[in-house]
Amino acid sequence: MKPRFVGRVGVADVVSAANASLGFLAVVVAPTDPRLAARLVLFAAVADGLDGVLARRYGGTDAGEYLDSLADVSSFAVAPAALVTILALREWPLGTDEPLSLVVLGIAGLFVAMAVMRLALYTAYDVDGAYTDGVPSTLAATVLSAAVLAGAADVHVLVAATAIFCYLMVAPIQYPDLLAQDALVMGVVHSLAVLFPDFYGRMFPWALLYLALAYLLFGPFFYWRDWGGTDQRAEESGESGDS
Repeated sequence: MKPRFVGRVGVADVVSAANASLGFLAVVVAPTDPRLAARLVLFAAVADGLDGVLARRYGGTDAGEYLDSLADVSSFAVAPAALVTILALREWPLGTDEPLSLVVLGIAGLFVAMAVMRLALYTAYDVDGAYTDGVPSTLAATVLSAAVLAGAADVHVLVAATAIFCYLMVAPIQYPDLLAQDALVMGVVHSLAVLFPDFYGRMFPWALLYLALAYLLFGPFFYWRDWGGTDQRAEESGESGDS
């Protein structure tokens, strides 16, 4: 007998499923190679944009939106939380008198819960809009992973950033969808950071981190766009508001 998904899912859905697998692999390798785990999370972000492009090129399915959000739970909720937790527990090991280890576990668990909540709200309310409420989970994961890959922050900063994202992902702050050309630039920089993480002083992870932070801090206030929806949006090129 054929599996139930045969004839019901498209090529974009296959990429979404691969995205989920990348998140799992990031969790598996994080204890031994955190930088590889960060690269896998960033690779998943590339796949997250690609599945939208493919859906618009070859057609989507009824399962597509749900599959995309489920995959994002793996790659942009569980994986970055596990990565930060593993790095933090090297500093503050479990089973010692260090209370910060329990704080780290609490923050990481809350990050996953808020990312799941954010993804559910996005799927229910924001898919067809010109903007999304709260920091996209993909953006949060990109900032954390790019920081690890660039060596830009110590564990204290990473844990603090993870805690801040717990609120920002569900905050009533409107983030406009990226314009198509800007989504393309982000995708290229993502890919270069994954493929050449150590090139010229880790230039590409640093560039990705700066771009992600710029959108994080200034996107809701200064990002150029027509809020009436007449501008070409990233949705047209497959980048959703949570990508």
